[in-house]
This record gives sequence, C-alpha cells and structure tokens, in this order.
Amino acid sequence: MESALDTGNTAWLLTSTALVLLMIPGLAFFYGGMVRQKSVLNMLMMVMGALFVVGVLWTFFGYGMAFGTDAAGVSDNNWIGNVSENIGLANLITDNPEASYPAMAFVAFQAMFACITVGLIAGAIADRARFGAWMVFAGIWATVVYFPVAHWVWASSGWIFKLGVIDFAGGTAVHINAGAAALALAIVLGRRVGWPKQPMKPHNLTLVMIGAGLLWFGWFGFNAGSALAANNASAVVFYNTFIATCAAALAWLLVEKLRDGHATSLGAASGVVAGLVAITPSCSAVTPIGAIIIGVIAGALCALAVGLKYLFKFDDSLDVVGVHLVGGIVGTLLIGFLATDAAPAAVNGLFYGGGLDQLGKQAIGAFAVLGYSLVAALIIGYAIKFTMGFRITEEQEITGIDLAEHAESAYEFGDSGGGGVFAGMGHGHSAARAEEN
Repeated sequence: MESALDTGNTAWLLTSTALVLLMIPGLAFFYGGMVRQKSVLNMLMMVMGALFVVGVLWTFFGYGMAFGTDAAGVSDNNWIGNVSENIGLANLITDNPEASYPAMAFVAFQAMFACITVGLIAGAIADRARFGAWMVFAGIWATVVYFPVAHWVWASSGWIFKLGVIDFAGGTAVHINAGAAALALAIVLGRRVGWPKQPMKPHNLTLVMIGAGLLWFGWFGFNAGSALAANNASAVVFYNTFIATCAAALAWLLVEKLRDGHATSLGAASGVVAGLVAITPSCSAVTPIGAIIIGVIAGALCALAVGLKYLFKFDDSLDVVGVHLVGGIVGTLLIGFLATDAAPAAVNGLFYGGGLDQLGKQAIGAFAVLGYSLVAALIIGYAIKFTMGFRITEEQEITGIDLAEHAESAYEFGDSGGGGVFAGMGHGHSAARAEEN
C-alpha cells in the first residue's frame, strides 16, 4: 500500500512540538524573573517539575484519557477517552500507512500542552508552596482535570467539541483551566508573609523579558501547529498570533501610562502574554483586524484585572488569574462577536450576521471549564493541605524557599561559585565536609 504520509505536515508538527517544549523553560524564566531573588530556583523547579511528572503520566494514561479511541476509531464517550488500549502508547508506535502524519507526532505535540498547562498554575503560589506537595498536586490535577477537559474540548466525541465551541489551541482547555486552578490554590495556600503591605518586586526584569520572548516564539508552534498541517489555516493562525500580541502589548502599556504615569518593561512582557492567551482560542476564527481588536481588549482588560487580587484579597503571586483566566475568557467569548466565515474556522459571530448562537456556545464552554477546574482544584488543594501539608513554614518563607526546599541559591557571588555537582550542595553536604577539614 502506498503511504499517505505527508512529510511536510509531519515536519511542521514535529517542529511545532519542539517550539511548544521551548515555551516551558520560557515560562520558567518569565515567572522566575518576577519573583524575589530568594525564590527564583523554586519557581524554575515548579514549572520544570510539572513537565517531568505530567510527561510520564501522559505516557501511561494521559493521552488515552484525552484522545483515546475505541475499535471504531473514535471514542464514544463524551467525557473521557478510552484509556485501556493506550496504556504506555505501545499501540501507537506502528506505522499507519493511511495517516498523513505519525500518531506519535500528535501524541508528542499534545503532551507539551498538558505539561505547560500545569506549569502555568505555579505562578499563583510562588514563594510558599512545598515542592513535594506541588508535585503531588500537579499529578492529581492533570489526571482529574486536564486530561478529561482536553477530551471535552478537542476530541471529536467530547461534549464541548460536539456543542460547536471554537477553541483552536486552548483558551478553555489551557488558560481558563489553569487560571481557575491558580485561583483555587491562591485561596488554599493563603497570602505570602507581608503581602500586600510589603513590596515584592521582580528580582530580574531582564529574565522576565527573555521569558516573554521565548513564550512568543514558541507560541507560533502552540497556535499554528494546532492546524496539524502546513497549510493556509496555519499561516492565518500564525499571523493572527503575531498581530494580536503586538496590539495587546501596546494596549497594556497605554493603560499603564494613563494609570501610573509610566510604561514599564514588566507591563510590556505581561501584555505580550495577555495577547497570546487571548488569541489562542480565536486565532482560526477571525481576520487580522479581528485579531488586533482581540489583542487591544485583552491587553487593556488584563492590565486592569491584575488589580482584582487587591480588591478581593487573594494573593495570586504572579497574576495568573488576571492574565490567563481573564485573557482566556476574553479570547473565548470574543469569538462569539468577531468570528467570520472568511477565516479557517468558517463560523460567523454576532458582528458578521451570525446572531448570538456562537456566543452562547462559547460562554457555556468557558464557564463549564472554569467551574469544574476551580472546584476540583479546591478539593485537591485542601486534601493535600490537610494531609501532607502544602505550605512551608513562615520562618522558611522569610529565609527563602530556595534554601528551604532545594538547599541552593540562584546567585553565588565572589569566590563561592565554579564547582561541579557537589558545589550545588554548598548549603548541605559539601559545606559540612568543609567544616570538618
């Protein structure tokens, strides 16, 4: 049988997978620069730790829960995929001559989505979460929330997909999902010591901007790669992703200038991420002008929304709620207004004569995911809190979570650096040996 493999599509999908993987250390740098110096390593470890644990779970059963199929080729369950035939993924490594790209390319691509979604949550609980407890939460939340929600949104039998909700690359499954869980954990863990009276400024804004740049670069794989082909749809999505982000950054900076008198580098980086979040669900449904409108609205609203934590007294350390939850909702709902059948998704929103039907569908999808993730994360978070404990002690928080949880410091000055693996243990074993000598 002649193979149906399209090498161009396969190459683009594998390249996009690598781009999305790069987003994960990009997110770690973005978050790491925003925390205080005594917390940066823990922030990096929380994001990368989520990658490690979710990647393993995805292999064993996560992919099956999200995209598993039955003998007919499509899961017949609206709520969860067929896990039994996909355990360990051994059934997917054989070449299928009828497929245009290898099954494992899609498996790998979607694995990156699962890993970064969990990592996004970490920013809400910077400075105060025990690393082991976070790793347990990451594994349970991915299993109970992300894997099923990915099935709802993207599997052809998922109830949100069948409803007709447009979420091209993860406004609901990724950003609203993670943002709601972030809000839940901010409530469970409570405020940082000294918040909100004590200033908690970012320790390295250069690192923040580098992280934002890596996220923007990788996001082209995140969005355009979701076309699963090197075609017109991927090109339209690529450009919409670019231009919405530019517009969002400008809008954020304008709000800052009018409100505070200064346009900051932190605002620019945050505006970039807000624009990327908002265009993620809508990038296949709008024109470039529609993408600019989405970017402007998201950039302005997210710049204002980061202040909600002071109004409602929840300590979302790095504004995951204000950027990802709000940005995800904005991008998902605006499809109901700005979608046009001239775009690849081929659906008309209210402004293009489509009425309120699509807006209603978008609202159901957005708020169903929000509610499920919020409640599930509260239950998981409180269960961990009252069993193994979720938060470090007040003394450890004041001293610094890097030392308390990892026995390391992010920056070693003077003559203290330059060693190998044991040098990283300078606060423990090697220090003890030095004292003995």
